[in-house]
Amino acid sequence: MQNPTNLFKAALRDGRHQLGVWNSLGGNTVAEMLAGAGFDWVLVDCEHAAIETVEVLPALQAIGQYPQVSAIVRPAANDPILFKRLLDMGAQTLLVPYVETAQEAQSAVDAMRYGPRGIRGMAGMTRASRYSRVENYFAQAETELCLVVQVESVRGMENLEQIANVDGVDAVFIGPSDLSASMGYPGQPAHPDVVAAIQDIIARLAKIGVPVGVMSLNPPVAQGYIDAGVAFTAVGIDLALLANAAHVLRDQFAD
Repeated sequence: MQNPTNLFKAALRDGRHQLGVWNSLGGNTVAEMLAGAGFDWVLVDCEHAAIETVEVLPALQAIGQYPQVSAIVRPAANDPILFKRLLDMGAQTLLVPYVETAQEAQSAVDAMRYGPRGIRGMAGMTRASRYSRVENYFAQAETELCLVVQVESVRGMENLEQIANVDGVDAVFIGPSDLSASMGYPGQPAHPDVVAAIQDIIARLAKIGVPVGVMSLNPPVAQGYIDAGVAFTAVGIDLALLANAAHVLRDQFAD
C-alpha cells in the first residue's frame, strides 16, 4: 500500500488556490457536512474550539469520506506530544498557532520529522501508516506531511522571512484576529492598517516564494486577499455560519 498523497501540499506546489472552512464544532457530523459542501479543505480546530485531541480522529475519518477534500488540523499549541498524536491519527497537514521566531518554527519542523532529522516518536500500528500496511512508511512519511505556521503578531511579522525560510515550513498562515490585537486594534481584523499589514506580508512572502494563507469572514476582504495572491483562504467558521443563520431565521418572524 502506498502512502496517501497530500492533495493540499500538492496544490501549494502547483500554485492552485484552495478555499477552506473552519470546523469548530466537535464530533464527526459537522466535519462530514463541511467536507461535502464543496470546499477544498476543512480545518479541525483544537486551539480555540472545544475539540480535544482524541476527538480529531472521528473528524478525520468523516472528512476522509471525501477523497478530494483535505483535512487540516490546528493543534492547541506548538507541542511535539500533540503533534505526535495527531500525525499518528493520520493528519497530514498541521497548522501551528502563534509562531513568532525561526526557533519556534524549527521546533515545529522537528516534531513533524522522524529521527535522525527530527524527534517524532515512532509507532507502527497507527492510522497514519494504515496500520503498518504502507510500505516504508517511516522512510517516506515526511514527503506527504505539510507544516503551516501561523504568524499572528507584530513580532512574528518582524521575523517573517526568517520563519518562512526554515527548511520544512511549507506555508505561512496569517491570523488576522490576533494580529489586529497585537497591532493595537483588538476585534478589528478588517481595520485598514491590519489589512495593509496583511497585504504587505503577502507581498513579502511572494518575493521569497513561500505560499501564504489567511482567514476572513468578510467576503470582499477575503476576495481582496485572493486577488493579492494568497494560496489558501478560509472564508467561514461552522459556528459563525450557524449563529448567523439562526439570527436570519428569527428575524423573519415578528414579535
